[in-house]
Amino acid sequence: MMREFNVLIVGAGPAGMSAAIGLRAAGLSVIVVDEQPAPGGQIWRAVETVAATPTGALLGDEYRAGAGLARAFRACGALYEPQTQVWQIEPGWHVYMSHAGKAEVVRADNVLLATGAQERPAPFPGWTLPGVLTVGAAQILLKTSRQVPAQPVWVAGSGPLPLLYMAQLLRAGGRIAGWLDTAPPDMWKRALPHLPAALRGWPEIRKGLGWLGELRRAGVPRVRGVTQFRASGDGRLREIEYTTRDGKTVRKPAQVLLAHEGVVPSIHMTRALECEHRWNDAQACMAPELDAWGQTSQAGVFVAGDGAGIGGAKAATVRGELAAIGIALRAGAITDAGARHRARPLRARLAGDLSLRPMLDAMYPPRATVIAPSDDTIVCRCEELTAGDIRRAARIGQPGPNQIKSYTRAGMGPCQGRQCGYTIANIVAQQQGRPVAEVGFYRIRPPLKPLTLGELASLDVDGGQT
Repeated sequence: MMREFNVLIVGAGPAGMSAAIGLRAAGLSVIVVDEQPAPGGQIWRAVETVAATPTGALLGDEYRAGAGLARAFRACGALYEPQTQVWQIEPGWHVYMSHAGKAEVVRADNVLLATGAQERPAPFPGWTLPGVLTVGAAQILLKTSRQVPAQPVWVAGSGPLPLLYMAQLLRAGGRIAGWLDTAPPDMWKRALPHLPAALRGWPEIRKGLGWLGELRRAGVPRVRGVTQFRASGDGRLREIEYTTRDGKTVRKPAQVLLAHEGVVPSIHMTRALECEHRWNDAQACMAPELDAWGQTSQAGVFVAGDGAGIGGAKAATVRGELAAIGIALRAGAITDAGARHRARPLRARLAGDLSLRPMLDAMYPPRATVIAPSDDTIVCRCEELTAGDIRRAARIGQPGPNQIKSYTRAGMGPCQGRQCGYTIANIVAQQQGRPVAEVGFYRIRPPLKPLTLGELASLDVDGGQT
């Protein structure tokens, strides 16, 4: 018999956990499904087991803050099913998912997508070599098992996450060979118009300055003005080459390179549901169109957290609470006046939590070669297609991303465009002289994640196998 709930939440990060707590307080039945083995999301991964350990201490207060929310989530009464993958959502809302090799469909009156963000795909020559990772991937290894690279690491990129990770790595006893800083030279000039509003977020600014101080005291070499870089080696990373704005090119031996160029909302589920999306110029990415409660253009489908637009853990928590109020209002569990009353202080908090974001977006735009990689750069890892391959296909008529997919198979691999979608869209836009917002993104089709035939065969709908 098919299970039914008032609300199904996808994701147990800051937004998903806070929403579940609010929805249960409103008396609604809630199921939370998540791919991870424990609550916390990416930002607070493994927080329940790590927060009180020495590793939790070196990760800092911003990490340990998630432990209290995880405890409240565990106690709220929501049904929590970890290590579960959602691979299709159909109107109704029928949510298809797999756990432990078996598939199931669950029906819900409302669906809340709290799937968070992903690191911005930033292809460069050699990024597929063993020894090259993203900063986010390295931080996950540090959080979950305190894995510290044995060799000094090179870090390439800009923004808050590289600063935080490098500070955490130093506290854990790691070594940094150098930081290739890709921030634009006029970053502070770009930030000035946003500074008055950003001062509301002074505690976060102070944290960033503190991380910079840790790097300076440790003597971490910082190379400013890096415009492009590449990794090379026979079978694994052996050398990096970087170019600065003055045209100088330098080669250095390397065994580990960590790259990062910001984060973007996870939009695959909202794209698959054909929700309306908008192009966010400030963050150079797409995000779903939402009402004041986080509801998409599809009635009953809500988004909260960084999937609604990058804002960080504090903002994600508040967005989760607001979405819970909106869903409770839609379900008739709260009056309109009651919803407005409860939301008022939350909206004020959210404005404060997001006050720093415009300045950060201005300071750390993606560098030019992220959206215009060289012809020899692999841009679709699944199909091993280069930027040159995509440019040649883009010159055949006026194709969009979906036609490029048909021509080249870009976006048809296991990642389903998560790692190449923005790059393909930018290349097509440049070749055709159109804005990326006009070119758009891939049309996403189910299954949203790889699905085995065994899982599909195990699916039982209304007592009959399909």
